[in-house]
Amino acid sequence: MSERIPTVETFEPSHPKKVKAKPGDNLIHTRSFTGLFRTLRLSGAAVLFLAFFGTVWLNWSERQAVLWDLAESKFHIFGATFWPQDFILLSALLIICAFGLFAITVFAGRVWCGYTCPQSSFTWLFMWCEKVTEGERNQRIKLQAAPWSLNKLARRSAKHGLWLGISVLTGLTFVGYFTPIRPLAVELLTWQMGGVSLFWVLFFTAATYLNAGWLREAVCMHMCPYARFQSVMFDKDTLTISYDAARGEQRGPRKREVQPAHVGLGDCIDCQLCVQVCPTGIDIRDGLQMECIGCAACIDACDSIMDKMGYARGLVSYTSEHQLQGGKTHLLRPRLIGYSAVLLVMIAALGVALVERPMVSLDVTKDRGLFRENSQGLIENIYSLKVINKTQQRQDYRLELVDGDGFQLQGPTVISLAPGEISDVPMSVTLLAETPASSSQTIRFKVSEVDEPWIFSAADSRFVAPLNR
Repeated sequence: MSERIPTVETFEPSHPKKVKAKPGDNLIHTRSFTGLFRTLRLSGAAVLFLAFFGTVWLNWSERQAVLWDLAESKFHIFGATFWPQDFILLSALLIICAFGLFAITVFAGRVWCGYTCPQSSFTWLFMWCEKVTEGERNQRIKLQAAPWSLNKLARRSAKHGLWLGISVLTGLTFVGYFTPIRPLAVELLTWQMGGVSLFWVLFFTAATYLNAGWLREAVCMHMCPYARFQSVMFDKDTLTISYDAARGEQRGPRKREVQPAHVGLGDCIDCQLCVQVCPTGIDIRDGLQMECIGCAACIDACDSIMDKMGYARGLVSYTSEHQLQGGKTHLLRPRLIGYSAVLLVMIAALGVALVERPMVSLDVTKDRGLFRENSQGLIENIYSLKVINKTQQRQDYRLELVDGDGFQLQGPTVISLAPGEISDVPMSVTLLAETPASSSQTIRFKVSEVDEPWIFSAADSRFVAPLNR
């Protein structure tokens, strides 16, 4: 028997009471609600928004604290600077994020989508803008169906004005991580922004406005690949948002003082509140569905009704298939332990790589000419040594050959570089022997800090010489 939880795709609501603005209108108007999971989600979103919109304005040592400087090919993160040679670290970080997503999905389903996904977070923000400009759910439905008037025009204009303002700020902030944000903001406010920067600001403004304002749940339901493959990571112990049908059925309205068992009903009073608060418009009572983003809005809504009716909470809850069938949820299981172990190993490896990464870089380029003969009649090869100081302080470096018996290095052997400076040092290597042992030999260049010689970088090249002279 498969360990996956079966999914049910419901493209049309199974219950006739699901309300839309008018026939043929696909807009989903969510109802306001309160609850524990809403508080957790809003608190998490507030932290993420503060980090995204605030970090870009921080300074560090007279420069922007976090900046991917494309012109200089440098990535600054507070006190650390990363170079194209460190790109493997970015790849490792992305792999760690992927495994982290796999692990959290095995444990608790799509909590990433419901709580921290940028699409979900911005959608909730734009829905709040709708609420403050157009009113609560019923008011928005009436406004949608009403003919155009000054009141409707004013409310719609205010909503789209807020949407555009947030979108422009988002586009400016995103581009500000690649171009210094302060001069970029001044250029935008004074209408002097260059063509390339203006294009990307407008691009991300439009992307935010369309995705969070118009597409909304369509992104989660039809465009996001995670929604398509998430089920392969579920098992019977995965915590998903589920409706307890054994407790809730049969559904039906009743007075508060009536005991459900006395009238042959379950705990579900069929109030439709769980459907009205869902940002993707599904009915969680139809079972686990691909469209569910795990935001737990239906849990908060249902718990509030259970409190009013005097019933126990948990008719809709984070639970597992095993628990719904009367068994016990196994939090620790081989798949989850495996993902977690691999994740911890990769995080540790990345930490070691960050600590041990060389803070000086050396690239060697050989001159196009094969070789030449100097005034002493000795064979020379010409090289260009590219040295990068990756530290935040001025450093003195020594250039030398490793195991360079039979060769002589000619050129500056000690150089001084400012923080982040790149220097191309021309060097020549002379073969001291009159007769070379081979027409092509491997030689190794080394650059090391003068004060701390154990911090070094090395690079190989070829020395070419004629065999017959």
